[in-house]
Amino acid sequence: MQPIRPTVSIIMPVLNEAETIADALVPLQTLRAHGAEVIVVDGGSCDATLAQARAGCDLAISAPRGRACQMNAGALHARADILLFLHADTRLPEAAIPSIRYALGLGETWGRFDVRITGAHRMLRVVAQMMNWRSRLTGIATGDQAIFCKRDAFRSVGGYPEQPLMEDIALSRALKRIARPVCLDRRVVTSGRRWEKHGVWKTIALMWRLRAAYALGADPVSLARQYGYGP
Repeated sequence: MQPIRPTVSIIMPVLNEAETIADALVPLQTLRAHGAEVIVVDGGSCDATLAQARAGCDLAISAPRGRACQMNAGALHARADILLFLHADTRLPEAAIPSIRYALGLGETWGRFDVRITGAHRMLRVVAQMMNWRSRLTGIATGDQAIFCKRDAFRSVGGYPEQPLMEDIALSRALKRIARPVCLDRRVVTSGRRWEKHGVWKTIALMWRLRAAYALGADPVSLARQYGYGP
């Protein structure tokens, strides 16, 4: 008897998340029970992230560090026709999977959710709303908005460009050439910890500067260093 094919493959890239990965996977257990598979892709953690993840997912693997590389590796192992890319600090809304399946079943190719950013700073609500508006206007999604797409479309554009930053923008641009995204108004909830750690206003200014530089053709490797990734 062959195993039942999952309806959606949820791909989660992680790095040094041993203290939080179990909590991140708990909300996904109901989805697993209803036909989704969860793939955790570790980027070379120096803690016990991978070991902690195994009990709460269908597959836990390692890949070269970098969200793009990790998500591409997860997509290669995915068995479902729908891929959902989920950051470890992002939580899906209720009925996320039925909403995705309904939208893609109507002929849509890819999409994302609206986002809410948690945290004490009032500007985080404004930041989230601006992200949602900008995404609707431009057809470009961010990783915090839990991008989903049909597997065939993902493969047709070559997956995520393996660059250390702005990989979500690059993927959006490629998928947008096939079709505009469906923008689901159900909200994923993502942590504002990085914003608050480095200063909300400072992070806002940094992100706008990096996005503008990327739009003008700046090297993602250089931008990643400015963002705090890499050497």
